[in-house]
Amino acid sequence: MSERNNFIDYIRIFARSGHGGAGVRHFMRNKLTAMGGPDGGDGGRGGHIILRGNSNLWTLLHLRYFKNVLAENGENGSKDNCTGRDGKDIIIEVPLGTIALDEETGTKEAEILEDGQEVIWMRGGRGGLGNAHFATPTNQAPEHAQPGESGTEGWKNLELKVLADVGLVGFPNAGKSTLLSVITAAKPKIANYAFTTLTPQLGMVEYRDQQSFCIADLPGIIEGAAEGKGLGHRFLRHIERNSVLLFLIPADSADHKKEFEVLRNELQSYNEELLQKDFIIAISKSDMLDDELKEAISKELPAGIPHVFISSVTNKGLTELKDLLWETLNKPIS
Repeated sequence: MSERNNFIDYIRIFARSGHGGAGVRHFMRNKLTAMGGPDGGDGGRGGHIILRGNSNLWTLLHLRYFKNVLAENGENGSKDNCTGRDGKDIIIEVPLGTIALDEETGTKEAEILEDGQEVIWMRGGRGGLGNAHFATPTNQAPEHAQPGESGTEGWKNLELKVLADVGLVGFPNAGKSTLLSVITAAKPKIANYAFTTLTPQLGMVEYRDQQSFCIADLPGIIEGAAEGKGLGHRFLRHIERNSVLLFLIPADSADHKKEFEVLRNELQSYNEELLQKDFIIAISKSDMLDDELKEAISKELPAGIPHVFISSVTNKGLTELKDLLWETLNKPIS
C-alpha cells in the first residue's frame, strides 16, 4: 500500500444514534384479575455512538469503508411492567488526537486525547414511559404511554491531528525526511522532488537513559499554504498539537532569515496561537559549510531563537540537536 493510502487523517461518515423504544399501554388481565391496573413497561434506550481512544492506532485507515454508522433502536416496552432492551451501542476506536465535527455547522463535538478515553458522541433517544407511570388517584386506568425519543443523525467528520512532541517544519526538500530517517527508526519516502512527504511521518527519537520523544515530519509547506495552496490546511492542522516546532532550513538557501520568516508567517496566518510554541532552527546540509559561513548565517538568523548546524549525512550536530530538543521539551513551565 502506498504512503498516500496507508495514512488517513480525514473520514466523512453518516451517523445515526438509535431511537428509543416506545412505552406500552397495557392493563393487567389474567384469570384472577379481570380489571387490573396499568402494567405497561418502558421502552429501552436507543444505542449510543461512542468514540474510544486507542493508543495503538495512528491513522483513521480502519474507518475508510465505515460510511454508515447506524446504532440499534431500543425495544418497545411490554406488559407486566417489563422494560424493553436498550439498543446496542456502537463503539468507534480512534487514534489519539482525533476530533469529531458536525459537517453542517463545523462544531467540534468531541476530542480524544487519552488511551481508553470514551466520549458519547451521539446519544441514543430515551425510551418512552409505559402507562403504569401515569396512574393517579383520579386516573387509575391511564390510556397514555410515551413514544420513544428519536436518535440524532447527520453527516459527521472525523479528523486526526498528529500527537507528537516535535513537529518538523520546512519547505519541500529541506531535508526533513532524511533527518527523521537518521535520528529515528522511521523510514519515510525520500526523493529529490517537492511534496515527497504527502502525509505526516512519525518516529521515536531514542535519548539518554532509555528516554525518548516523538517527532513528526510534516508535509512540506509552501508560501500560501494558509490560504489552502499546496497541501494547505490539511498539513497545517497537524502542527497545532506539537510542543516544539523545529524549522529546518537548508544551508544552501538563498536567504535563511527570509525562509524562516515565510514559514513563520504561514503559521501565523493559519493560527496565531502557533507562535506561542517553542521554536528551534536547524540549518541542514551544513557539512558543506566552513566556520566563516556558519558565523555569517548565525548573524543572519533571528535573535532569541536557538539554532544548531546539522548534517544528516555525516551525523554532524545531531547529538546537539537532540540535547536542545530534550531540554526545550522538558523545561519548567514559567
